[in-house]
Amino acid sequence: MNNPLAATISFDQNALGALPAGWRSGVTGRGSPLWAVEADATAPSKPNVLKQSGSGTFPWCVRTDASLPDGYVEVKFKPISGREDQAGGVVWRFKDGDNYYVARANALEDNVSLYYTQNGGRKTIKYVDAPVPRNTWHTLRAEFSGNKIRVILDGKLYIELEDDHIDGSGAVGVWTKADSVTLFDDFTYGAAAR
Repeated sequence: MNNPLAATISFDQNALGALPAGWRSGVTGRGSPLWAVEADATAPSKPNVLKQSGSGTFPWCVRTDASLPDGYVEVKFKPISGREDQAGGVVWRFKDGDNYYVARANALEDNVSLYYTQNGGRKTIKYVDAPVPRNTWHTLRAEFSGNKIRVILDGKLYIELEDDHIDGSGAVGVWTKADSVTLFDDFTYGAAAR
């Protein structure tokens, strides 16, 4: 864990009811997201998870000491509920709450998608149909190098393309949409080997 450019975070050492140490949360757009570490008996690595239970246009929570130009970000997530949305996502090259990439899987729509957010506006790069049952743990991974991006859900590659809207280094983290109540665990990231 000494290398800030590679880590796995299980949230098990974090205090309950608060943001994990070294993380920052907010929302792209408007709303009142509520991110907190909670105990959950279903956690892939027990006992704790990071839960988003508030609502907002696009709630995000990022690791402030990780800044990667190229590499990967992966998380286990469990969509619990939401009338408008039931999404879990990962962000990378996060400059601020208005500029970043996001890959997300949605249990209401049964799809995986890739977006870039620029100046607060989210733009769709690609959607792909994919099974995303709710109340089930899934693994979502994004790999990024230069303009190449790959999005993998539960071990299957769904999106592979080139996009150059956001370059350079940026933070990594997790993301939800609207009223999604989502659990996250085993957040992993690493810089690309040089």
